[in-house]
Amino acid sequence: METFNHNLSSLFSQLGLNNSKEFIENFLTEHRLEQHEKLIEANFLQPSQQRFLKESQEQDADWCEVIDQLDALLRK
Repeated sequence: METFNHNLSSLFSQLGLNNSKEFIENFLTEHRLEQHEKLIEANFLQPSQQRFLKESQEQDADWCEVIDQLDALLRK
């Protein structure tokens, strides 16, 4: 079984977003999650992005670690 080391840049690319350092920094500045809000329900994500995140978590996919990282960064 192959394992992959994904990072924020590759996650943004997978979500169909610009994966440049500047875009990611701006995204993290402009978007926030409330304490009770789930990343997969964030109103700033498209339904297809929410679906990818949800399915990745349900399947305990290789993306889980970087998804958790994004979730944490959106709560700072």
